[in-house]
Amino acid sequence: MSIYPWQGELWQRLTAERERLPHALLLHGAAGIGKRALAMELARWLLCQAPTAAGGCGECPSCLWFAQGGHPDFRLIEPASESETAEEGKKGGKRISVDQVREVVEFLTLSAHQGGWRAVVLQPAEALGVAAANALLKTLEEPPPRTVFLLVSHQPRRLLPTILSRCRKLPVASPEPAAALAWLREQAVDQPEVLLAEAGGAPLLALDHAEPERLARRQRFIEGLLDAEREDLSALAGEYQQRVAEAWGWLARWLCDLSLCQTTGQVRFFTDHAEALGKLAERVDANRLWAVYRQVMDDGRWLQHPLNGQLLLESWLIRYAELGARR
Repeated sequence: MSIYPWQGELWQRLTAERERLPHALLLHGAAGIGKRALAMELARWLLCQAPTAAGGCGECPSCLWFAQGGHPDFRLIEPASESETAEEGKKGGKRISVDQVREVVEFLTLSAHQGGWRAVVLQPAEALGVAAANALLKTLEEPPPRTVFLLVSHQPRRLLPTILSRCRKLPVASPEPAAALAWLREQAVDQPEVLLAEAGGAPLLALDHAEPERLARRQRFIEGLLDAEREDLSALAGEYQQRVAEAWGWLARWLCDLSLCQTTGQVRFFTDHAEALGKLAERVDANRLWAVYRQVMDDGRWLQHPLNGQLLLESWLIRYAELGARR
């Protein structure tokens, strides 16, 4: 386990404060830039019996326990499985449960196994429901000595103000493009520039996006967008009925790029289709484009609800096709 190359400066700042770390630290930034890995390495370093400036030693009993996922002074809180949250009525909406939080609160009433630090990583923090957040508040407000909560968040605005007020906020910046591209090339990723652009500069997302089956789905969806007026939109939506969120992301970015083409002549996400987007942008009315984009973005809030995803996607595609976008 280690941090990513672009996190070195931030790591030095954190490790310089070992004895002055706040009891609750909120690491927030874009998804896919390595915040979870940073939090996990910080926890390992705090628990290590022979820490170095670079991180945990990797050899002491504490580091070995951590590597095996069984350190007695560490807890990782992540969303329960979908089956455990089905009663919340949110298809795919994974949450951190009250029981998970209560287990950690109980864990912190016990003495530290090694008499040193205890660490809790909670991610993503926005997966805390109101009840779970309330169960955590008192412990965040009055934590046991030498206990550090490391909260990871992609969307800190979704956190309760009471949670935010009890944490020191630490923004985690996205890496510079050159650093992200260098890392992706080390992972033997094809077309790293294209994937990084689509991922909004987030290298871990770009790596996920390099999966061949996803690339094939992406290309098929874009072909449908390029030929929307002749495409069977109901059939296209049916192909993605189990991946509506994925298709929503592509469509939202495509519409954003169309708008950018009209205003700046540039694209941000689909750099491999810049020429086609430029031609489409010349045909589309800017006001109608903005209206469709706003609808798609506003409807995104329904993605985690048990609605008919295929019908929702089809409605977006119909409105897009009505823009008159065609080759």
